[in-house]
Amino acid sequence: MRGSISHILVSAALATVFPSSVNAQGEKKSEAVPTSDFQVLVRQFDYDSKRPLDYSDTVNQTKNGVTIHDLQYASPKSGRVTAYLVVPEGKGPFVPIVFGHWGPGNRTEFLPEALFYAKAGAISLLVDYPWVRPAPWRRGVPNFDKPELDHEIYIQAVVDIRRGIDLLLARKDVDPKRLAYVGHSYGAQWGAILSAVDERIKTAVLIGGVAEEADILLRNQDPDLVELRKHAPPGQIERYVEVNALLDAIRYVGHARAPLLFQFANYERYFDRASMEKYFQAASEPKQVSWYDTGHELNDLQALADRYRWLSEHVGLKARPLF
Repeated sequence: MRGSISHILVSAALATVFPSSVNAQGEKKSEAVPTSDFQVLVRQFDYDSKRPLDYSDTVNQTKNGVTIHDLQYASPKSGRVTAYLVVPEGKGPFVPIVFGHWGPGNRTEFLPEALFYAKAGAISLLVDYPWVRPAPWRRGVPNFDKPELDHEIYIQAVVDIRRGIDLLLARKDVDPKRLAYVGHSYGAQWGAILSAVDERIKTAVLIGGVAEEADILLRNQDPDLVELRKHAPPGQIERYVEVNALLDAIRYVGHARAPLLFQFANYERYFDRASMEKYFQAASEPKQVSWYDTGHELNDLQALADRYRWLSEHVGLKARPLF
């Protein structure tokens, strides 16, 4: 599933600002968020960017002129963040790229792509989310009986990426005016949020993202999700969706400050085409959408080629043969 099916508690004030009704059939309507109210959403992801980065760096491997660094840095929310930093040889300035993996994945998902982009002039940061980090920093999800806890953990995932951007842009060999983000599934959701709340991002590629949590947990007929709803206590999943709707990607993409490339699967398992089309239509311009004959994994070589071309056009990755 998107993330095993999937330090801010949801307050009555937020519920009033962002009403969202969900019934047993998953009939929920997320309204467009006015700019004034949107600032309340944005403040969920505030953190102290002036604190010391407090990071450690160990060289994992150097091969063919590219070095993989095993990083740890302090989370503004809880514990430490584990990540890879992929660095090409040379002085730069390099294109900084941040990658966000899908829910059950980890920082290795985009490692081959980051290694390829290193040869095209990019330094890449690949961050682990809280639920795939080692003890004692691991924070597991989902907790369907504790939706506010998961809301807090999901916010931490986004804030930790923002802190990773601080670390990446502190380097003297990157060009901060060419920062790109690439995310898959949960990573695409975080990318939708980041494109709206963090003006440093100059373009984002959103791969296999969902418009609303309800599209997966309440509306989808995947057998695993049908079983989940069947065996969950009455109202539990609906409550979970209600709380975490404050992080629905569709609330943010209309406020994106950067060009967006959407990549969707024609054989998507976890949400339907109507959800994907709704998501794309809600996004601000400039934007582009591409469809592929594959499933949620988006493991189509054309998808890789298309986002490489997009990144070359928008942040200046060097052109080189894929194969």
